[in-house]
Amino acid sequence: MQHPQPPWTPASWRNKSAAQLPDYDEPTALAEVEQRLAHSLPLVFAGEIETLRQQLAEVAAGRAFLLQGGDCAESFADFHDRAITDTFRVLLQMAVVLTFAATCPVVKVGRMAGQFAKPRSAPTETRDGVKLPSYRGDIVNGLDFTPEARRPDPRRQLRAYSQSAATLNLLRALAQGGFADLHRVQQWNLDFLRASPQGARYRDLADRISETLAFIRACGLDAATGPQVRQVQFYTSHEALLLGYEQALTRREPVTGEWYDGSTHLPWIGERTRQLDGAHVEFARGIANPIGLKLGPSTDPDTLLRLLDVLNPDDRPGRLTLISRMGADRIDTALPPLIRAVQREGRQVIWSCDPMHGNTLEASTGYKTRPFARILDEVRCFFAIHRAEGSYPGGMHFELTGQDVTECLGGAQAITEQGLADRYHTQCDPRLNASQSLELAFLIAETLKDYRQATMKDEHDE
Repeated sequence: MQHPQPPWTPASWRNKSAAQLPDYDEPTALAEVEQRLAHSLPLVFAGEIETLRQQLAEVAAGRAFLLQGGDCAESFADFHDRAITDTFRVLLQMAVVLTFAATCPVVKVGRMAGQFAKPRSAPTETRDGVKLPSYRGDIVNGLDFTPEARRPDPRRQLRAYSQSAATLNLLRALAQGGFADLHRVQQWNLDFLRASPQGARYRDLADRISETLAFIRACGLDAATGPQVRQVQFYTSHEALLLGYEQALTRREPVTGEWYDGSTHLPWIGERTRQLDGAHVEFARGIANPIGLKLGPSTDPDTLLRLLDVLNPDDRPGRLTLISRMGADRIDTALPPLIRAVQREGRQVIWSCDPMHGNTLEASTGYKTRPFARILDEVRCFFAIHRAEGSYPGGMHFELTGQDVTECLGGAQAITEQGLADRYHTQCDPRLNASQSLELAFLIAETLKDYRQATMKDEHDE
């Protein structure tokens, strides 16, 4: 039985216990920054957010697929148009592969234009006997291990806001200004991918798409020149960790009276901040945005159902995306009970898989990394579990980059532990590079196609 929720305001989270927030030593400066942000324009708008929610409702119904990916943590130092464009390009390639192979619309969401804050396992870090605050992302402090860099500075939020606005401007231009036109599908192949097996495989698929468009155009049909071919809808997401920043950019839509977090289209609650009585859940329950919720292997069914009651009491389709992050060796025991509990209650959710965070290890060379084989194992197990439980595997959530980095082991490139040092550039967690991302997209597309065909066969047999 659901109990009525107490009144909500954008600031009601301040009455709750808040995990993972930095300890600022300048409360006056923090208040001034939040006041400036509160008088700034929102980065995204209610109409865009509602369009995304409607598309996610299609995912929840099993008629579309969610692809969410991007940097583990954006940085101030690496902010340039090439990096943004290359990551956008790889996500387009992955989406095309999934759409073409599985004949399924793909909702495209980037971990971009706001993914600056990172939760940490410990508040401090010690090196050679020196203890300093942990690095919590460029929106909070700096990566260099010095007292000056590691001191949380609220003014960094203004730079993060400015960089997010510029990133969104570029993403909108890329999505709507011709770059994403399917007639240019061949041009999306990155230079360093062209000679690789994944680049060749993508080129073959692009040829088939180009031939299809030429055929449609030759038949005199308008489909080859419609907006669905020449433009894409692209959305942003980040972990809503720094609640003062999120509150400052939250606005009330005058017609409906609903509150929208204007910092991003799809904020999510992390594994470390999903406390039922915590500040992050309190903030998220009152905003009208679609919400993501990360679920680690310790999640129990009863807690999950209570979170669903708080975050989506009206059971609106498209409102809630459950992102499992179990690890390849634990997903087969941890995920099924959660699916069964949600199905037993008849709740409408999207099940997405984050195969990155549960598969992190330290290589013998000292680098934090993720084996491609373990990532793939978790993906395959995710699909198999949903097939067995009669539920829909609706999405994937990746940390990736369009750059030619060497941060995750294996894949067709066969990156070794010794090879990690070649181009290890991440600010925080290891990311899939463009080749590994595309390789994974082809493998997921085959699995998704098989799943959809098997499901249709089962329905036909019934």
